[in-house]
Amino acid sequence: MEDLNKLKLKPKDLSNVCPPSLFKFKSTAELKPVNAIIKQERAVKALSFGLDIDNEGYNIYMSGAYGTGKNTLAKAMLEKKAQKKKAPSDWCYVNNFKDSDMPHALQLPSGHGRRFKMDIKETMDALNEQIPKAMESQEHEAKKAGILNQLMEETNAMYMRIEDEAREIGFTISRNQNGVSSIPLKEDGEALTQEEFMEMDENARNELMRRSTIVQEKINEGFRQYRELEKSVRESIKKMEQETVLSVCIPYFRSLDKKYGKDTFIKQYLEDMQEDILHHLELFIMKEGAQIDPFQLIDRKVAFRRYEVNLMVDNTDINCAPVIIENNPSYANLFGQVEYEGKFGILTTDFTKIKSGSIHRANGGFLVLNVYDVVKNIYIWDKLKKSLKTREITVESLAKMMGLTNTEVLQTEAIPLDIKVVLIGEPMYYYLLYAHDEEFQKLFKIRADFDSEMDRNMRHIKEYAIFIASVCDDKKMRHFTPEAVARVVEYGSRMAEHKSKLSTHFNSLVEVIYEANSWAKQAKKELVGMEEVEQAINDKIYRCSIIEEKVQEHINRGDLIINASGTRIGEVNGLAVYDMGDYAFGKPIRITAKSFMGERGIINIEREIQLSGRIHSKGVLTLNGYLGSQYAQERPLSLSASLTMEQSYAGVEGDSASGAELFALISSLAEVPVKQGIAVTGSVNQNGEIQAVGGVNQKIEGFYIVCQKKGLTGEQGVIIPRQNADSLMLRQDVVEAVKAARFHIWAIDDINQGLEILTGIEAGIKDENGYFPPDSIHGRVEQKLKRWSERRQSSLRAGTQQINPQVLRRRGRRF
Repeated sequence: MEDLNKLKLKPKDLSNVCPPSLFKFKSTAELKPVNAIIKQERAVKALSFGLDIDNEGYNIYMSGAYGTGKNTLAKAMLEKKAQKKKAPSDWCYVNNFKDSDMPHALQLPSGHGRRFKMDIKETMDALNEQIPKAMESQEHEAKKAGILNQLMEETNAMYMRIEDEAREIGFTISRNQNGVSSIPLKEDGEALTQEEFMEMDENARNELMRRSTIVQEKINEGFRQYRELEKSVRESIKKMEQETVLSVCIPYFRSLDKKYGKDTFIKQYLEDMQEDILHHLELFIMKEGAQIDPFQLIDRKVAFRRYEVNLMVDNTDINCAPVIIENNPSYANLFGQVEYEGKFGILTTDFTKIKSGSIHRANGGFLVLNVYDVVKNIYIWDKLKKSLKTREITVESLAKMMGLTNTEVLQTEAIPLDIKVVLIGEPMYYYLLYAHDEEFQKLFKIRADFDSEMDRNMRHIKEYAIFIASVCDDKKMRHFTPEAVARVVEYGSRMAEHKSKLSTHFNSLVEVIYEANSWAKQAKKELVGMEEVEQAINDKIYRCSIIEEKVQEHINRGDLIINASGTRIGEVNGLAVYDMGDYAFGKPIRITAKSFMGERGIINIEREIQLSGRIHSKGVLTLNGYLGSQYAQERPLSLSASLTMEQSYAGVEGDSASGAELFALISSLAEVPVKQGIAVTGSVNQNGEIQAVGGVNQKIEGFYIVCQKKGLTGEQGVIIPRQNADSLMLRQDVVEAVKAARFHIWAIDDINQGLEILTGIEAGIKDENGYFPPDSIHGRVEQKLKRWSERRQSSLRAGTQQINPQVLRRRGRRF
């Protein structure tokens, strides 16, 4: 039998204490803070390469667990890279004077967009003031009066001519407020009255009517000539007004052309704008004496928007490429939108209502997005991919993109897109997108992986101290003593679940730093000490451990049956971990096994009622392989057994209980009692080797609490896999109990070692003939299985002898 004391772990093996003497400072205030990410060389290298390469599709996915510094690294490296790039262009939307439903996008050098918008506004303000003055000037009025006088002269001459022609045939022309009419004359030149007309004979009246028709035709011809003359005069006045307005506009537009005319598109826009002003003079001229209507003023103000500039992207205040971190990437926030306004009960819009999104502001630079926020809305994800593929941005509503409406009349001109998108998320989303979205593979070719742990060496321990100093400086908090820093280092190893590793979940570390500072503030201390760090850690546990306390209460009252002393056959205390998200704790579970003669093999009760996960079911099935290899080399394995986790009513997953289940099963087969003061964790393979599991610290501490509540006897402890010895970062009270020999932890390699610890009996090794010692545990199992097999064979032979071969032949069957 192996010396079991050699398997016991010593107190120094249960934790990795960080001595404060490693630090050569009195407080972290002496350290120089740095804004660097600790131990993420792989991610830094990948991100740097992705930022340097400008080819299409080399966008970046930053993959890692929450709290490992992805956002911090992205911001720091992107801002550093952005400093090496010049500020991108400004972008404006302006009216398309030929088709107002298709506004133009104008590109201007960085910082020129605001100036261009102001210059256009100042020009329009000046024209709005100068054009009316020019139209009211004496010179303009004189020219207009001359044209009108000429119209009057020509009109009078035409009237006199028609009058003379009418008199030649016995009529005169009369002008009144109702128009122009013809009046027949008598021989003495007097007007013919109605009575006189009625006294005329019929032939005379017919002759008069004939001449009246001729006169009316001449009058109508005169009206036609007057209308043409009036039209010609209006055109002359309009042309004169345009010439007057053009003389006002030329100096202003010449100045604009001098500043911005080098750009072909802007030059064309200014020409179209000047031409549009000439065709909409009514906007600049208010008729003298006209009554002002408030609604007309509103219409005039709205109409003047055609000459405004919608500055979509203004990079005046930046001197390098932009870095935009969009924390709320809704469709409108990301891609912009076209807004509407209510006007007399009707929704209207124009190019001034086009609003930019994050992708517009990040154009020419970098855009950082959280992958979960993007992919949870398929339309946002599709629009983002489309923009990256086409390398251009168009503003359209989500409803229009989905085909739900066609009310949006604006079709904005696309803006060229030059952007590097950085997606931040967990590895799961990367694998899902890579497997199910071919476009994702083409658009995000760089993956920057963040590790959740790093080696616990002197360099990284010092970087922990510098990190604490940086947080304290940045948040203006109290600095930490060497003892406090050492405790944070130990907490980092505890989070990493390995005594030679440190966690890179810096968010969790920052929480401890903040809370320790708060405790130091309450204690009115100038520095944060180890006591405050310990208080912060314990208080965090206290806030989250209500469920653990409730479970422990049930165990203490006996509602949950957990035996921590004595011995029982076929019963072993397994260990489980309950993960509540922000807190995990260990809890012992009573595993029982019952064996009996039969051929059904091992029945996993959890699996039968569908409470067993796939990995747990795999662990139970593995036991068949071990039992067959161990006991069924000479004869078939005749066995029926049931395994269950008592008082477990939720799903079970993981194979860490397979070792405890095998111990319980062997105990039942060998009829050897198991010590109830010893709990077991560890998975087992078909060779009987014990394999590493997770959550070993929580499992040990969970069983320790149960034993402590029931009373430590000095014979209690936990069996763990040898590989998990390096994972131990136990609480100090557990370490002290081990040091006082009131609690024990054994690290084993195989089933035999565990059996001897649990039973105090030799497990047994096969001799040269392939048999186990009769008094060993394996020997007892082997003997029981042999007896069961013989009894079953004897039963089968007895049953066969009772069968009549003649009966079988008559039924057409062969014996």
